[in-house]
Amino acid sequence: MPTSRTGRPPVRRAGRPAAAGALRDNPVRRLYLRARRAWDRPLTAYYLILGGSLLITVLGLVMVYSASQITALQLSLPGSFFFRKQFLAALIGGVLLFAASRMPVKLHRALAYPILAGAVFMMVLVQVPGIGLSVNGNQNWISLGGSFQIQPSEFGKLALVLWGADLLARKQDKRLLTQWKHMLVPLVPAAFMLLGLIMLGGDMGTAIILTAILFGLLWLAGAPTRLFVGVLSVAVAIGFVLIKTSPNRMSRLACIGATEPGPHDTCWQAVHGIYALASGGLFGSGLGASVEKWGQLPEAHTDFIFAITGEELGLAGTLSVLALFAALGYAGIRVAGRTEDPFVRYAAGGVTTWITAQAVINIGAVLGLLPIAGVPLPLFSYGGSALLPTMFAIGLLIAFARDDPAARAALAMRQPRFGRKRGAVRESARAAGPRRWNTMRRSASAARSSGER
Repeated sequence: MPTSRTGRPPVRRAGRPAAAGALRDNPVRRLYLRARRAWDRPLTAYYLILGGSLLITVLGLVMVYSASQITALQLSLPGSFFFRKQFLAALIGGVLLFAASRMPVKLHRALAYPILAGAVFMMVLVQVPGIGLSVNGNQNWISLGGSFQIQPSEFGKLALVLWGADLLARKQDKRLLTQWKHMLVPLVPAAFMLLGLIMLGGDMGTAIILTAILFGLLWLAGAPTRLFVGVLSVAVAIGFVLIKTSPNRMSRLACIGATEPGPHDTCWQAVHGIYALASGGLFGSGLGASVEKWGQLPEAHTDFIFAITGEELGLAGTLSVLALFAALGYAGIRVAGRTEDPFVRYAAGGVTTWITAQAVINIGAVLGLLPIAGVPLPLFSYGGSALLPTMFAIGLLIAFARDDPAARAALAMRQPRFGRKRGAVRESARAAGPRRWNTMRRSASAARSSGER
């Protein structure tokens, strides 16, 4: 051992390797690195979409059963009436989700035009006297016999996503999206046609969701700022006129942040939604122990089911629901950002915009931050017409997440097919190579014309 001039062994000083080792030994640091590695795995988006959507649906069924019992008994119906209908819709939706998750992308594109034509046809039938039904002042329903009804405008959301994604993907393949007229026509006129059919029935909440999907598709297609702002200005102007000319919509706008029901109880629903959330505390009053659902809070099992969740499950329950929707939104963005297929990017981005925007509008209305738009919480609120197309859209996201080459290789390694060797699967995984994060917006490969930015 080398010695110093005094004959003593030299003193060892801590260097950078020791500091790095200390960081690695830090349990918080190790947990962070482990979570980051798990977050970056190929199947993360697949499991987030599948697990998150199923958890939201199951928790929604529980809350529908709890929130709808009193309403059912007041209507002289069995206490489980609404739950049984929602459970049946969830079973059918599960079949649609499984079918959509197993369909190839080509079949999804082939279904775009039939779904759009069917949605438009049903939305026209809604306005035919004797066929369309009016619920809560909105003419948006068709009776299927007995207690079963269908709201065609909910399928219009799915139709716009699929058809718009297919249209933009075909135009991108032909390098036409560098011209503003090809970006707008016929996407914007078709969307405005759907909006017009919806507004004929007075359902402005669904129209807002459809507008959000349109803007999401335009943003993903790389619309210039001037074009984007122009379409947004037209939509805002039309919305302002529709709100200004309707006393009902003006009263809803005036209830933002209300703490008292006001004259003639115009803000009764908004205020009692806040009461339900405030009385829940940290962990709630217990499942089934809500007070507001006993006739105080209208639409407790539909538009305001989030308020009952806060009352019965408390802040912990509402934060859990928010976390599930945040995970679902992140997974949708990840699927759209990592794909090379333009149709998958547009469709995944459209579905993510649809579910995220609808959840924000519903929860914002319950919290008193936004006007009450009358839209359900996706996968959570009561309503088979909203649940079926939403679960099919979730199946689309699952199919797109499975279609990623790295995810396909990972799934094949975990569940090898009969007669297929693991070595061949590993070779296919290595051949897939590392996946890079692509921007969700379309990269313009050609120079824009003088009218574009």
